[in-house]
Amino acid sequence: MTNPINDFLNLKDKHIWVFGGAGYLGQAIVTLLDKLGAKVLCVDLDDRAESFIKKEGLKHVSFASLDIRDTVAAEQFVKDHVEKQGVPHGYVNLTTATTAKKMDALTADDFDMVNHGGLTSTFMLTRAIGREMALANRGSIVLFSSMYGSVSPYPEVYLEPMTKNPIEYGVGKAGIIQMTRYLAVHWGKSNVRCNCISPGPFPNPDVQNNHPAFVERLSGKSPLGRVGQSAEIAGSVAFLLSGASSYITGHDLAVDGGWTVW
Repeated sequence: MTNPINDFLNLKDKHIWVFGGAGYLGQAIVTLLDKLGAKVLCVDLDDRAESFIKKEGLKHVSFASLDIRDTVAAEQFVKDHVEKQGVPHGYVNLTTATTAKKMDALTADDFDMVNHGGLTSTFMLTRAIGREMALANRGSIVLFSSMYGSVSPYPEVYLEPMTKNPIEYGVGKAGIIQMTRYLAVHWGKSNVRCNCISPGPFPNPDVQNNHPAFVERLSGKSPLGRVGQSAEIAGSVAFLLSGASSYITGHDLAVDGGWTVW
């Protein structure tokens, strides 16, 4: 067992896979993990990971393309990369799914599609990686939920032209929290920890620039009186991946500026 004091946030030479790593929050996470000395594999759709890494000049970060909704391809991806790189010490999954439709417009197929993309795909990928970690008797898994996995949106915040986070998104994110608990118990005695993070209001730069009134309303709902910036999520991920959190598992960590406390 690692010494939490000596190993505090020590990720040097740790192999960490980040799925959804080229997104707004993912980029900040990959960048910090790289600075902390981790050997990061950034995975995203199409050429997004490659474009991000080359643009930022992250010479020690590798990249790959995968759509985790293709569960057969995802399981093969895990097998191939374990054979090439070994079992990762850490795994982060920021992928999500939604339709952005209003509730009355949702069809059964829409709901099933989102459940597959947000829950089934996450489970299949996480199980494949977690099994390898369990065989290695070590590993830290960090899944991503949301504040809307615990509470529902305030309609007054989402005035036109903004649309509130849809029901299928929140249902899926609630499922991630419970999945985290189940997996933490399932692999606990194999020294594999599983936690999740529930971000609060982290609007991307386009939203921040183009919808200042919306951002002001979001800020007013947070006890801290502001929205979060992407770098503020990265430290929480590094903490849960590192030996500093060696006795934490099955936990949902809210990084929401206090949004869910009232």
